[in-house]
Amino acid sequence: MDEVEIVVAHSERATLRVGDVFLKVDADQARVDTEVEAMSLAPVPTPEVLWRRPPVLAIAALPGTTLGRLGGPSTGSPAAWAAAGAAIRRLHDAPPPPWPGRAGRSAAALAAELDEECGLLVANGVLPADLVARNRRVAEAALRPWTPAFTHGDLQIAHVFVDGGEVTGVIDWSEAGGGDALYDLATFTLGHQEHLADVIDGYGTDVDLDVIHAWWSLRSLLAVRWLVERGFDPFAPGCEVDVLRSLM
Repeated sequence: MDEVEIVVAHSERATLRVGDVFLKVDADQARVDTEVEAMSLAPVPTPEVLWRRPPVLAIAALPGTTLGRLGGPSTGSPAAWAAAGAAIRRLHDAPPPPWPGRAGRSAAALAAELDEECGLLVANGVLPADLVARNRRVAEAALRPWTPAFTHGDLQIAHVFVDGGEVTGVIDWSEAGGGDALYDLATFTLGHQEHLADVIDGYGTDVDLDVIHAWWSLRSLLAVRWLVERGFDPFAPGCEVDVLRSLM
């Protein structure tokens, strides 16, 4: 009999694995609706939806392995990272969905959220003031006009599966929608900056590196408290706080 593996669990959602089936439990049905619709529209491989009985979505496991995880070593070759870059480009070249995703927040809204979060990080003693101030300045480059693309919105390397030099699937589409393409590229390379050149090579077009660095800072600043409050450790080696320190 297959064992039940807890893949991730916090107060907002949980994902379980039973054999070759993943069970995603999410009380926010709008988020699940987005995930299912985005997977049906995305021009890249996605998991098969086996069934849906709210609040549970069952999807099939994908072949291949991930490129690694934040805070851990990369298990992928340069060719695999380049293949991921090419798949991301196919996604970004597709017509964006008619709804904004996580990468589609306005510059004004992001600036207000970022200023509030930076204040809380310092006031609560979570991070040193100089680290926060430096990264807030770096993050400024992300707050500029952009043309909406079809974005995944949470394109962590653990969400992309590869087999050799081929992408076999991309999971976790609940944050997908129209947004800034460079947000996806930055999220994908967060904590694995050494593979950015491989990803851009596969992506096949010039990328503004200052904006990529800005998204690394911005995403990390916004994530630290959220992660701590849900039992994750952004201070672990190679994770969000190390990313912030690397941009000093």
